Amino acid sequence: MSDTYYEFGTAAERWDRAQLFFEAKEYLTAARILRGLVDEAPEQTAQRLLLARAYYHSAQLGRAETELRAILDRDPVEQYALLMLGRTLERQGRAGEAAPHLRLAAAMAGEFTD
Repeated sequence: MSDTYYEFGTAAERWDRAQLFFEAKEYLTAARILRGLVDEAPEQTAQRLLLARAYYHSAQLGRAETELRAILDRDPVEQYALLMLGRTLERQGRAGEAAPHLRLAAAMAGEFTD
């Protein structure tokens, strides 16, 4: 597939295309489309979050971590980004670093431990 296919259409059309690839579990293709969208509008949380998820599911954990940290730099109370960052760090064998993010995400979701 040529790069032109990924760049074709409006941002909304590319967003829809990326979501379709993600739902079809074509995470690498979704990430390729989403990377362009995030580069164009880095302030858009939804696009960056889906990009982080595509990276996570395609085992590009360093890239997922980078995107999640970028989201949390702008919005430190983005609950799903906190949860994903915790899970991403756990998957990299960094449970100690993951724990505070997972606790905060759980507390924000109303899940309190005794």
